[in-house]
Amino acid sequence: MLGLIGRIREPLFVVRVPTRSRPGLAATPGAGECRMVAQLPPLRPESLGDESFCAAHGTRFPYVAGEMANGIATVELVAAMARAEMLGFFGAAGLSVSRVEQEITRLAASLGGRRNWGVNLIHSPAEPRTEADVADLLADRRVPAVSASAFMELTPPIVHVAAHGLTQGSDGRVRRAARIFAKVSRPEVAAAFMAPPPAAILRELVDQGRLTVQEAALAARVPVAEDVTVEADSGGHTDNRPLVALVPEMLALAEAARLRHGFDRPIRIGAAGGLGTPAGVAAAFALGAAYVVTGSINQAARESGLSPDGRRMLAEAGPADVVMAPAADMFELGVRLQVLRRGSMFAFRGERLYQIYVTHSAWSEVPEATRGKIEREILRAGFDEVWQETRRFWLSRDSEQAARAERDEKHRMALVFRWYLGMASRWAIQGATDRRTDYQIWCGPAMGAFNRWVAGGFLADPTERSVVQIARNLLEGAAVVTRAQQVRSFGVAVPAAAFAFTPRPFGEREA
Repeated sequence: MLGLIGRIREPLFVVRVPTRSRPGLAATPGAGECRMVAQLPPLRPESLGDESFCAAHGTRFPYVAGEMANGIATVELVAAMARAEMLGFFGAAGLSVSRVEQEITRLAASLGGRRNWGVNLIHSPAEPRTEADVADLLADRRVPAVSASAFMELTPPIVHVAAHGLTQGSDGRVRRAARIFAKVSRPEVAAAFMAPPPAAILRELVDQGRLTVQEAALAARVPVAEDVTVEADSGGHTDNRPLVALVPEMLALAEAARLRHGFDRPIRIGAAGGLGTPAGVAAAFALGAAYVVTGSINQAARESGLSPDGRRMLAEAGPADVVMAPAADMFELGVRLQVLRRGSMFAFRGERLYQIYVTHSAWSEVPEATRGKIEREILRAGFDEVWQETRRFWLSRDSEQAARAERDEKHRMALVFRWYLGMASRWAIQGATDRRTDYQIWCGPAMGAFNRWVAGGFLADPTERSVVQIARNLLEGAAVVTRAQQVRSFGVAVPAAAFAFTPRPFGEREA
């Protein structure tokens, strides 16, 4: 039985034999006394999601590798996904605009006319100028897909990217230059992306010369994003919400938005967060997801920008080896993200800095003994020394931040503490082993679940973990799990082993 269920690319027959109380399986229709109960057609991994997703984005598989920030989702990772007929997003968050421009140039040159790749645009309330500059770059360079993440409301930069280059085809339908993916976990944020942009923002962009009158008029006819990724319990910025509760709610919200606004095509709902096993991926598709997005597990891939030392740490993680910690980019707002706990003190140290920040108006107000301990154990340098380095950084990136910190001691303290939070990610990327206990590695429970699944197989070795091998095995396994559930729904006694899939190497051209 296990062998038959695993042959997903062949038809499968459910048959009933008079001498048996429950139906069984056969590779051919029943003959003689056997009576065919059902015929299951071939089930390919590329058929698990919504066909319109693959058509819209030029992919074979409804699978996306998400945008791990600070360039951890590298050009090499995105290019590998594109060549494997999937979709990947470059992790632009946290990088300078000039660095993002360099990487876009590399991607465009590497992938030619392909349209199954994209770049992240992260909401940056503490750095609105950077958000706007990256948005301008994405629009000017006609990046084919843009993943909008961490947005709490619509801003002019994301509306600019969504509306820039809109045209009307001969069939009257609106055509997009950039396809927007909105990563959300809250219904109110999802609803904003599922609607046309606010008229006030469109008028503002037209008045600034950033949109034409025609682009603004066409933008009023379509949602900001036609692909909305539901982010559940993920690594990085997360609300830790369960996928099984979020996806049905978002599907209903998307259909209501389509009917309310009269859109001529549906809004697709994707699933992200907690997807590290075939069963998890199969469950996401069973919930109605049009596509799936993976994140934490791709950091462990050899194409990722994380250091080999960091990847080894991830390979040892269990499902419970994660914890919430302050986010560098939204530190003052108290926003948190999920990180690896095993082997790192980052979360504890980051939380300590945040508590000092919220309870003191200036570094000079912090008790002397506490200041000394922070400088020795966390900053490993004097506060003023770190401030001078931080000041130089902000003078080159956003001089207003440095000027404000000179006037406001609390803001200066926030920027120094953010220096530690930001550097903790860079130390993990660089493999600065003398700061290993400070590594900030974004990680959700999916990483531990993935490690348990691949234990004992070829993917247990971190050096064998390519982003494409991870993806192909997850999709193949999800199809096997789906087939097992199909069989069980016809009354066949399916053993638990049928819902398991052992990873195997996929050939480069394997169907």
